[in-house]
Amino acid sequence: MKDTGKGLSRRDFIKITGAAVTFLGALELAPKDTLAAADTSIQARPLEFDVSPEDDQILRMQGDLQRALAKPVEERRWVMVIDLRKCLGCHACTIACIVENKLPPGVVYRPVMTEEFGTYPNVSMRFLPRPCMQCDEPPCVPVCPVNATYKDENGVVVMDYDQCIGCRYCITACPYGARTFDFGALYTDGTAEFEGIIFGKPSASAYERSANYEYGEARTRDDHSSSPIGNVRKCHFCLHRLKEGMLPACTTTCIGRATYFGDANDPDSLVADLIASPNVMRLKEELGTQPRVYYLT
Repeated sequence: MKDTGKGLSRRDFIKITGAAVTFLGALELAPKDTLAAADTSIQARPLEFDVSPEDDQILRMQGDLQRALAKPVEERRWVMVIDLRKCLGCHACTIACIVENKLPPGVVYRPVMTEEFGTYPNVSMRFLPRPCMQCDEPPCVPVCPVNATYKDENGVVVMDYDQCIGCRYCITACPYGARTFDFGALYTDGTAEFEGIIFGKPSASAYERSANYEYGEARTRDDHSSSPIGNVRKCHFCLHRLKEGMLPACTTTCIGRATYFGDANDPDSLVADLIASPNVMRLKEELGTQPRVYYLT
């Protein structure tokens, strides 16, 4: 009998395919019973090798984060460092941020700017991730007529969605273009209506309308009076994750290990070492905004 792959006969392949089709059919007809009967348990597997904080920067930053959280909040100084030499332009950080905060169409907290340079045929590209700079002197704060944006006790510039009136003055005032407006759009707008638990607008839009827990608050997109719809939105260093002892989503998902986060007031932290490098810079320093996002060039 002819093999369809290494160690897998045609008969085995047909059996597996048939089982998968049967399961999906049962899932469509009786989703709750089918999912309840399925074995979804996850068995822990030990690592086949040891990883130390000296070997993996994520582990070191997690240790730095735990030390910072043990300190009084006024003694911390959260900063982000982005190594432009390592950025691949893969946009993994952008997607991770969208998923983590359930961002709707048109709202992006961490875009990756792309620049093409050189003369054909000697052309190359470079990339610059651009989150909110979390300025110590933020020009977006004083222009808000209702004090809906401010620096919180963590030194992070945040938004009060209950206070924001959607005037968008702060968008104009930000010299980095780090703010966007939530017009209430959904990715499922204009898609076909189809009943089902796997495909179809009703099921997909229900996920989009569910709570995103930004700033640790459950805000659904069904209730316009409490959701961010009609408000300005921005990066907040994943404060809801920091509160739980986790690094920002963009930091942990960077495949090139180009993004670093931590407490700059901790001399033993990784970010403290990096911002002391001679090749460090900040965007538009001449404006006196004192950004907390540093770049290695």
